[in-house]
Amino acid sequence: MQAMLWTSQDDGSVRCGLCAHGCQIRKNKKGRCGVRVNLRGELVSLVNEVMTSVAMDPVEKKPLYHFLPGTRIFSVGSAGCNFTCRFCQNSNISQVPESGVISGRRINPEELISLAADNKARSLAFTYNEPTVFLELVYETAMLAKGDGMRVALVTNGFMSQDCLQVLSTYISAANVDLKGFSDAFYRSFCGGRLQPVLDNLKTMHKLGWWLEVTTLIIPGVNNNADELKALAAFIHDELGPDTPWHVTAFHGAYRMAEYPATPLPLLEQARDIGLEAGLHFVYIGNVTSPEGSTTFCPQCGKAAIKRTGLRVTGGQGQCPSCGAKLPGIWN
Repeated sequence: MQAMLWTSQDDGSVRCGLCAHGCQIRKNKKGRCGVRVNLRGELVSLVNEVMTSVAMDPVEKKPLYHFLPGTRIFSVGSAGCNFTCRFCQNSNISQVPESGVISGRRINPEELISLAADNKARSLAFTYNEPTVFLELVYETAMLAKGDGMRVALVTNGFMSQDCLQVLSTYISAANVDLKGFSDAFYRSFCGGRLQPVLDNLKTMHKLGWWLEVTTLIIPGVNNNADELKALAAFIHDELGPDTPWHVTAFHGAYRMAEYPATPLPLLEQARDIGLEAGLHFVYIGNVTSPEGSTTFCPQCGKAAIKRTGLRVTGGQGQCPSCGAKLPGIWN
């Protein structure tokens, strides 16, 4: 299928406008995502209607804690990514092999919506690999979902182009964005990307009115510098607002960092304290057991408003049971 967001060049190459890389792709070559190829001067998607992963997940697994809590979300993923993170948790689908062979099931937007409805999903998530590299399927499915009254969420690295955001602007209700660190050097060395486009896109998503939650995977000795975490927390507070949830999650060895040590709980607690000291109202600890770090505390009275044990939720009606204050988020 012909891809969206590209322009032809006089020399037969094409300029992809999907993400901040802005790849110029020569004939019979692929972009950095590995799934968009220049065939005879036209940009074609190799993953249109290709699904590698389909599941019903608790919405908290995304993680989204202020978006329809306690419900299940129909989650789908394809293949490819515009990043090359050394610590990728889903490298088997995000990093397309040199052969270009992509294993998956073909499924169209109508079938996805039907499957989600059959499973009584309250919402649909594009996740597992970077969803914007299969924009065509995301766009068509999100349009149908909105028509059926089903909310759509993205779990994304946030490196898409501004044009991509505008294409999706009215069809996305929520996004969890991986803000992987707060150093451009870290992004270039460990992720194969850059920091500033992610920050710019987060600000645009906020202006579009999407419900935003931010996740940072804390890797010991790599991206847990206290000053950088303070700057990251300040960015969330100042640019996205103090009600934006920040998830600080534990790293466990994966991909090219499989032997690297896991994140100890005290480092996550330190990051959570930094977020709270920056004025963020909701800072959560993930990928490890932390009763306090998984609880939503009311910003008005300070008491527990939503409790989570693993992925089980108590509360979540959008109102503090103690003082009656309204909690920020999407609750129905």
